[in-house]
This record gives sequence, C-alpha cells and structure tokens, in this order.
Amino acid sequence: MITTIMADNETLECITEHERILQEIESTDTACVGPTLRSVYDDQPYAHRRFMEKLEARIRNHDREIEKMCNFHHQGFVDAITELLKVRADAEKLMVQVTDTNRRLQEAGKEVTNQTEEVIRCRIQQRNMANTVEKLQLCLPVLEMYSKLKDQLESKRYYAALKTMEQLEKVYIPRVGQYRFCQIMAETLPLLREGIKDVSMSDLKDFLESIRKHSDKIGETAMRQAQQHRTFNSAIQKQLNLGCTKSVHPLNGRTPTHHNGLVLEEGEEEEEEGDEEVLTAQDLVDFSPVYRCLHIYTILGDRETFENYYRKQRKKQARLVLQPQASMHETVEGYRRYFNQIVGFFVVEDHILHATQGLVTSAFTEEIWNMALSKLSAVLRTHSSYCEDPDLVLELKNLIVIFADTLQGYGFPVNRLFDLLFEIRDQYNETLLKKWALVFREIFELDNYSPIPVETEEEYKAVISRFPFYDAEIEKQDFPKKLPMSQSVPQIYTQVKEFIYASLKFSESLHRSSTEVDDMLRKSTNLLLTRTLSGCLQNLIKKPHIGLTELVQIIINTTHLEQACRYLEDFITNITNVSPETVHTTRLYGLSTFKDARHAAEGEIYTKLNQKIDEFIQLADYEWGMSESDGRASGYLMDLINFLRSTFQVFTHLPNNNNDHASMSGKVAQTACMSACKHLSTSLMQMLLDSELKQVSMGAVQQFNLDVIQCELFASSEPVPGFQGDTLQLAFIDLRQLLDLFMVWDWSTYLADYGQPTSKYLRVNPATALALLEKMKDTSKKNNIFSQFRKNDRDKQKLIETVVKQLRSLVNGMSQHS
Repeated sequence: MITTIMADNETLECITEHERILQEIESTDTACVGPTLRSVYDDQPYAHRRFMEKLEARIRNHDREIEKMCNFHHQGFVDAITELLKVRADAEKLMVQVTDTNRRLQEAGKEVTNQTEEVIRCRIQQRNMANTVEKLQLCLPVLEMYSKLKDQLESKRYYAALKTMEQLEKVYIPRVGQYRFCQIMAETLPLLREGIKDVSMSDLKDFLESIRKHSDKIGETAMRQAQQHRTFNSAIQKQLNLGCTKSVHPLNGRTPTHHNGLVLEEGEEEEEEGDEEVLTAQDLVDFSPVYRCLHIYTILGDRETFENYYRKQRKKQARLVLQPQASMHETVEGYRRYFNQIVGFFVVEDHILHATQGLVTSAFTEEIWNMALSKLSAVLRTHSSYCEDPDLVLELKNLIVIFADTLQGYGFPVNRLFDLLFEIRDQYNETLLKKWALVFREIFELDNYSPIPVETEEEYKAVISRFPFYDAEIEKQDFPKKLPMSQSVPQIYTQVKEFIYASLKFSESLHRSSTEVDDMLRKSTNLLLTRTLSGCLQNLIKKPHIGLTELVQIIINTTHLEQACRYLEDFITNITNVSPETVHTTRLYGLSTFKDARHAAEGEIYTKLNQKIDEFIQLADYEWGMSESDGRASGYLMDLINFLRSTFQVFTHLPNNNNDHASMSGKVAQTACMSACKHLSTSLMQMLLDSELKQVSMGAVQQFNLDVIQCELFASSEPVPGFQGDTLQLAFIDLRQLLDLFMVWDWSTYLADYGQPTSKYLRVNPATALALLEKMKDTSKKNNIFSQFRKNDRDKQKLIETVVKQLRSLVNGMSQHS
C-alpha cells in the first residue's frame, strides 16, 4: 500500500512538471524551447512518453477551442466580404477620377516645377558660394602668411620668417587644417626651419672667416688707439710735471690735437680728416650674422648647440692666431702682425661678450686668454732668443707694452706680460752687451795708444766735455800739450753712457718705480763693465801685436777709467733721481774691473819682458871649449841690456800726478825690472847647467863671468829708481857666488863653510857645483892628453876628483835628509 501511495505521488509530481513545461513552451519563443525540451528527457526514464501523451491531449484541446472560435465568427466574416465586394465598384470609380485629376494637375504644375527646380539649384549654388567664400576667408590669411614667409626667406629675414612660421603653426593652420594644402604646408615648415638653420650657420661660418681676415686690421686699429691714448696721457703727465701751460709736444716735436678723446699729431689728424675716421671693430666687421644666428637658434630651441659650435670654432681660430710665422723674429713687422691678430681676436671676443647674453661667458674668455698668455709667452721667449739686434728687441718690448695696454683697456689681466718683459729685458741686455763688445773692440783696434795731443783750448774743452778729467799741472801747461790717456778713454766713457741710455729705454713704460729702474740700470752697467769691457780689455792685453808701450798706455787708461766710475754713478743718479745713499742701491763694480785689467796688463808686461829676454838668450853662441875669454862681454847680452834700459824708460810715462799714482808707477816699474833681472839670471843659470852641454872650459867660464858682470853693472846702474841698496843686484847673487867659486877655485873654503850662515858661498848648491865641475872635469881630460906627465896637472885632476867625491857625499846627504 505504501508502494501504491509512493507511485501515486510520483505520478502526481510528473504531471505537475509536464504541465509547467507545456506552459513554458506556450509562453516562450520557439528558439528557446531547446533547454525546456531537454529537461523532459533528463527526467525519469519513461517521462517523455507520458509528456507526449500529455502534449497530444493539450493539442486536441486547443484544436477544439479554435474550432469553436471559427464557428462563432464565421457569419461576421461572410458579411464583411459581401460589403467589401459592394465597395469595390465605388473604389474603381474613385481611382479613375483621382488618376484624371492627377494628370490634369501634373500638366498644370509642370512649369512651376521647372521654375522651382531652377530656384532650388540657384539656392544650392548660392549656398555653395557662401560656403566657399567663408572657407576662402579662413584660408586667405594662411596663404598670405605663407607668401609673407616666402618673401622673408628671399630677403634673408630669417628671424621674422621664424616668427611667421610660429604664427602659421599655432594660429592659422589649425583653423583650416583639414585641407590638403595646409597639410603640405605644415610638412614643409620643418624643412624650412632646417634650411634657415643651415643658411644661418653658413652665414656664421662666413662671419668667422671674415673676422679671421679682419682681425689684423681690428688689432692694428685698437693698438694704434691705445698708443695714441698712452702718448696723450704721457704728454699730459709731463706737462703737469713741468707745471707749465705750454702745448704738449710729443717725441717728434709736433703739437698733438684732440680727436675723440685721443691725441693725434697734426699730420695724422690731417690724414684722417682727408681719409677716414678711426675705425672700430663694428666698422670693420658686420656682427649681424652672429646676432641673427644666435636669435634663430634660440627660437628653434637649439641655442646650446650654437654656443658650443661658436666656442669650438673660436678656440680653433685662437690656436691659429697664436701660431707664429717661422720668420717672425727677423723683422718688427712680423711681430706687429702677430700682435695685431691676437688683439683683433680678443677685441671681437670682448664685443661678443658684451653685445650678446651668454654666447660667450667671462669664464670662457678667461680660459682663452690664459691659453693665449701661455702660448704667447712661449712664442716670445723662443723668438726673442733669436734676436741679435737690440733695436729689434727694444721695438718688440714697445710692441708688447702697447699690446698689454690695449688688452688691459678691455679688461684682460696682463701682469704675466710685464713679468715676461723682465725676461726679455735680460735678453735685451745680452744683445746690448754683444753690440757694445763690438763697439769696444773697434775702439781698441783704432786706438793709437798714445797720449791725446791738444793744440788749442777748444780741443781741450772738447775732450773734457766727453770725459771728466782734471789735472792741475796740465791745466797750467801752455798749448800744445798732451793728456795722459789715449783717445779710447773718452770714447769708452761716452759709449758706457750710451749703453746706460739704451738700457734705460727698455725700462720705460714698464710701470716700475724709480728705485727699480735705478737698480736695473746699475746691474746692466755692472755687467757691461765686469763682463763685456773687462773681457775686451783682457783680450786686448793678450793680443800678440800689443807691445810694452801699448801695455803701459793701457795701464794709464784703466787708471783714468777707474777714476771716472764715480761720475757714472752720478750720471745714473741724475737719470733716475734715486739717491745713492738708498739702502738697497747697487754700486758699480768698475773699480775692481779696471784694477783687474791693470793687474793683467802688468802681468802681461812681465811676461812679454821675459819672452823678449828669452829671444835674446836664444841668440847666445858660447864656445864652451875656448881656452880663454875674449876679454869683453858677448854681443847678444849687450843688446839685451840696451833693450832693457830703453824699455824701462817707458815706465816714466805711467801716471804720477799724485802720490798714489807715483807709488803705483814705481811699483810696476820696480816689479818689472826685478822680474826681468831674475828671469835673466835664471836663464843664464839654466844655460850653464843645460844637460845637453857636456863640457865647459875655464875660458868659457871666464867669458860667462864677463857677461854676468855686465848684468850686475846694469843692476847697479839703477835702471828704475826706487830700489834700496843692492837689492836689484841680488837677482844675480846665485850666479855670482857660483862663478866666484870656480874662478877662484876656493873649494876648501866652500867645503869647510858649507852649511854655515856666514859662508861666502851660501847660495851655491852642491848639486849645481857638482854638475858644473863634472862638465869641467871632462873637458880637462879631453884637452890635456899629456896632463898625466905633468905634476901640477895630476895634482889638479886629483883635487877635482876629491872635490867631486865630497860634493857627491853632500848631495847624497841632502837627499837622505830630505
């Protein structure tokens, strides 16, 4: 029973589900019944069969309802069809009437239609024309601006053209951007901008080439203006210093006039008035390309590229400008062109710095200037070292000063240039010293080395006007008379002053104090005296053709030049207005220079005397084996003594106008005389003891003794005053004692008193006596073949042998003791 109840429940649920599905099918679109039908087959196994049964039952039910409805309305349908058939005839009549009416109406309105269509067409054309005008009015400004752009490009007004492009892009083209020509125009504008950049860059390159060509002229103009300004200031300063109201006179004596704040000489002013005014950098170079290019690149937003390019190119040009020509040092024009180009370069840079904002900066200009200073300093050091002409070095200095003043006026620091001038000053002094060395040598070569003769008062004044000389005794003498110095002395003094003037020229315009200038002059003058003049004097003294007379005159000359040194110091003091009592004032070293030259001349006198004595000695021709002497002195020796007598008379010309000079001249004469006698004595001794001389006879000794006696007579005749007693004769004491020993044959006394301070033969050395005795012993053996048969000769030979033995023992004892 329970199973039956459950089956009934399931059947009831199935029927309910089928009913729902049928309702769903009836109310749902046929395209969406698939899922509903699928649910039928997804249920219980035989549910679809029951569903089909249920569906057929539902269909039969609907068919019955449709049939009922048709039966209910069938009579009304039949009545409606009947009425419709009645109306059909009336409709056909109405159709005919309407057709006829339409035909007549069409025929009547055909003309109106045609006119209406014409009006419509005209209205359409009018509207199109209005639209066209409206569009043209929008396009015309664009075309006008583009035409304006083309005109600006043709006239090279690139800055205005860029402004026009900007207006086209931002204002005009957006209004009519839908048109093809506007699109083409918009695509063309970037190309035009690039073209403008290229053209402006080309103009910039032309500008850079132009300033490269004109930098020489620009620099020349700027340096000329700076020089005129400096000349004007210098003239005004001199006028103020003089405290007068006279016109300012420049160096050439012509009166300057003012022109645009500068001083111009009359000739220059007339030339400029007749030719042209002073040109500036703006007059010589058109700077508009660089301004235009700068503005163009600024508008295009590429200013940095332009600045980098400009600075890079200017750096390259700076290096080219700073590269000198190989032959620049040969002429001043080479230096002038070099400086003009550098000044022109920096004048342009200074103008660009102040006329533009940021194209070049102060840091960039300073970098270029520092590079230029380093390169310029190296170039000037190198090329100035090649200069051998002091005038060229001086002109170079003046150019550097003007160059520095010019660029200093534009704000460039130039201290390193003035420091460089001090190096060039040393080079200038070197060239001056070389030049004056030639001058001094020429003066010495042309000098006759004899006192200056003066015939009249005018000649005397002419000499003392060139050289500070005063002598009371000479002043008292009547004309004609002679001054003690030779012609070279006033010439040397004058040339030293000329050197000081030449050295002073370089110190001008260096912005140095008077003390520094004074120190420079004194140092350069000291170099002239201690190196150049001293060297020339030393070379002069050593020359072979300078004889004793010339050497004596050189001593006189150096004495007077030494006395004139204090006047040179006064001369420098008057130029610089610096008191010699200043703490750091340099003194002139002329005193030591002339003293050294005088000592060298004195030494050369002694040397030449000795050389002359040697020449006479070489003429000696002794017959060393003669049996007895000639009874008179040798001819060569008498000639030598006569030469010495005449020579020492020359020393009477040495300066003796005061006690110092008298003592100095006496000392030189005495030293020369003593040196000559000692050299003569030594030469005679060496001749007697010459190792090549193997034999000496007693007759030769006697002849030699006669010559020594003449030497002693010469020494005792006081050839030079001032010797005390027999001082001069002592030069021959060694010879005298040696010859006395052999002439007297006093060996017993010599050997007995040897080593005693009171010995008669104290100056006879045993070795010397032994050497001469052996020469005489050999001669005795050779000449006296039969001496062994005579008792006296045998005794003498034994005595000689005994003395030789004793002398040898003394010599050996001396060597062992030493």
